[in-house]
Amino acid sequence: MCGIVGFKSNHHVSRLQESLPRAITRLAHRGPDDSGLFLDPENGVGLGHRRLSVIDLSEAGQQPMATEDGRIQIVYNGEIYNFKEIRETLAGLGHGFWTQTDTEVILRAYVQWGEACLSRFVGMFAFALWDQRLGRFFLARDRIGVKPLYYHYKAGTFLFASELKSLMAFEDFPRDIDPEAVPLFLHYQYIPAPRTVFRHTFKLLPGHFLVYEGDGLKTQEYWTLPRVEPANGEGNEAVLLDRLERILGDAVSSRLVSDVPLGALLSGGIDSSLVAALMQKASAKPVRTFSIGFREPGYDEAPWAARVAAHLGTDHTSFYVTAKDALKTIPRLPEIYDEPFADASAVPTSLVSELARTRVTVALSGDGGDEQFAGYIRYWSTRSMATAFQRLPKPVRSALSGILKEMPVSWVEACYLPWRDRLPQRFRVANFAEKWQKLTHLMTPGDLEALYRMTICLWSESEIRKLMGRDVGVTRYEDAFQETRGWPILSRLMRVDQRTYLPDAMLTKVDRASMAFGLEVRVPLLDHRVLEFTARIPDSLKYRRGKGKYLLRRLLARYVPKPLFERPKMGFGMPIDGWFRGEMKGLLLDYLSAERLKKEGLFHPETVEQKIRAHLGLKANHQYRLWALLMWEMWRERWLT
Repeated sequence: MCGIVGFKSNHHVSRLQESLPRAITRLAHRGPDDSGLFLDPENGVGLGHRRLSVIDLSEAGQQPMATEDGRIQIVYNGEIYNFKEIRETLAGLGHGFWTQTDTEVILRAYVQWGEACLSRFVGMFAFALWDQRLGRFFLARDRIGVKPLYYHYKAGTFLFASELKSLMAFEDFPRDIDPEAVPLFLHYQYIPAPRTVFRHTFKLLPGHFLVYEGDGLKTQEYWTLPRVEPANGEGNEAVLLDRLERILGDAVSSRLVSDVPLGALLSGGIDSSLVAALMQKASAKPVRTFSIGFREPGYDEAPWAARVAAHLGTDHTSFYVTAKDALKTIPRLPEIYDEPFADASAVPTSLVSELARTRVTVALSGDGGDEQFAGYIRYWSTRSMATAFQRLPKPVRSALSGILKEMPVSWVEACYLPWRDRLPQRFRVANFAEKWQKLTHLMTPGDLEALYRMTICLWSESEIRKLMGRDVGVTRYEDAFQETRGWPILSRLMRVDQRTYLPDAMLTKVDRASMAFGLEVRVPLLDHRVLEFTARIPDSLKYRRGKGKYLLRRLLARYVPKPLFERPKMGFGMPIDGWFRGEMKGLLLDYLSAERLKKEGLFHPETVEQKIRAHLGLKANHQYRLWALLMWEMWRERWLT
């Protein structure tokens, strides 16, 4: 795994060239083994690379890598798991090879097939090719978005990099905050792609490529998630189970190719346990597994992970996290996540990555199972509510809808219900997509209006819909709901998450946390062939009898006794609610002090103070809202002051 960066510009080329070494250094954590640089002053082009050596550890694998004539240069981050098969095909077409790397395979595949080469790759990747013959850049990102790729374009200057911190190393990069990114961050806890926190700077969407030539830039989708369709032999559970085992086994086995030590991140949950089991099945010696635990009840899965590891016979290491450990890690988060990111599980993810890196360079994880096999409770509850509502007689449904739309906020506030402060807004929205957004959001429009001092926060419902919609480039929620009209509810909600939450939050979290320590994480459950197969599995084999992951559970039972995994779902969270009242109280009060907030001028200090007092006084649990504000303030201090 590696880090890439580059530029093309018609002016200020000398300044860009001077900044490029700094931009490369900013990515050293992604590639601690080697670095490289290429400059083409005549065309205003520069490329930089940091290398984490995993395949072909020799100097032959150095990047940027070029064709024999030097006309095409590549910088690449990722792994192509079927590169040997593609290499054989290319050799049969007359191509010669001087390395054993997948980098060279991508380079020659592009020479042979152009943009169509992307359909042949199985893996996770983000790469950039400078094609001097055509005078253009060709950038591409893998199908589901495992590997990141940012780009900036303004006034004839084009920049790209694996991480924002590398772009910020360029002297001319403008750190102009996109004012609409702030409420988006507070709403989702991350900034949805293609937006970033900065103006004129974007994330290349998963399954897309980008072409920049002359002064024109275009992006195009080359792969999309398949439609949900019945599998052959639908209802034949045994057949589907055997096929799932074979496909997942192949996905895991293909990810064991490595010239460096590898292991697995084992939480003790269904997904990671299954990956570890399939990995151990394919390995001739005990697999190294790693887990994180907490002393606080309700957060600790480490004992379950240890039991699964003992049954599978892995070489297991676990580490228990304390508030003191978290306090050492939290100040590093703005550096690791170089735009605001408020998923608190970034802390244990960082710690387990740091732990794993002490013994391995590559680790497999179980990410992606929830979004394919109905693992989240919010899927089940939404379907249950919708089903129950639809079973009511039509006159009753109409009357109930009218009552909910007119219900005063004060009535709902008086009810001690989950999400009671969000319930009125949710039921006032007729659009199912907006209802789902409000179910999964962190702050309501009312919260934002009370908190955010900029006038953009004074939205009506229609203005909020516009902000989340096509007019500002955040299209994937609406697109996903449009393309899934008529689908079963579970399939519909999973598809929305696969296109949005999964790449923007879950995969971002894992990539930055792991690469901060030079650890490459591979995700076999997100092999595109697995995704294409699971899209054809009926919902009845994903959710049954009040539990998600039905088929995964049946498959895991072939390797692990049910008592080791049949238990209530536990998220990979962190007990910050109590820590904010104890060990982390000083950090909270410092960064969210009235003095700081007044100086910044972005948030109303009185509103923040009310949230803090209510939380510390045990009158409310505002842990996630306070964490989001803390992450914003720590990020701002690191990158804007």
